[in-house]
Amino acid sequence: MPTGTLFIIAAPSGAGKTSLIKSLVDSTPDVAVSVSHTTRKPRPGERDGVHYHFVSVADFASMRDRGLFLEHARVFDHDYGTSRAAVSAQLESGLDVILEIDWQGARQARALLPESASIFILPPSVATLRQRLIGRGQDSAATIERRMAAALDELSHYAEFDYLVVNDRFPDALHALRAILVAERQRRDRQIERHRNLLACLLS
Repeated sequence: MPTGTLFIIAAPSGAGKTSLIKSLVDSTPDVAVSVSHTTRKPRPGERDGVHYHFVSVADFASMRDRGLFLEHARVFDHDYGTSRAAVSAQLESGLDVILEIDWQGARQARALLPESASIFILPPSVATLRQRLIGRGQDSAATIERRMAAALDELSHYAEFDYLVVNDRFPDALHALRAILVAERQRRDRQIERHRNLLACLLS
């Protein structure tokens, strides 16, 4: 069975990454989002095993020390990591897999899987980014400022990614993401793997 492609998607907090990825997965066949492990507590509405695998600090450290993570990073005082075995199983089943991670995790994942495709989502402006963070209504003013500082640092790593998508108009950004996924699926090496029998027949 042809293996899937790993898509690494990163963005500063408030750029709309999660909403774009959800819409992409809901409207595109054979693509799934990897469920990360985290040490933070579930937020209202989040379910273990669906949004994240919520684990203790000790369990996370044990997994990290045993090399079970494809990538891991500490973000806003909590640890996040992606199971190497889970991603491998999804890819080997033929699914394209999306990693929704920050630039630190993206750098680690690219080093281990250089054949992956990486995408960075940009906000249309700093003012829009701030407004989106305020509009969530979940954080204090101090937390918003902290998130803004982290977002600006995240933005400085945009050049490490293969593709840039500006999320100004949501439908346009979603179309761009889908176009990247479709284009990556047509790459010669992936098409050769997928259509070996057809190519052999055509050339016989």
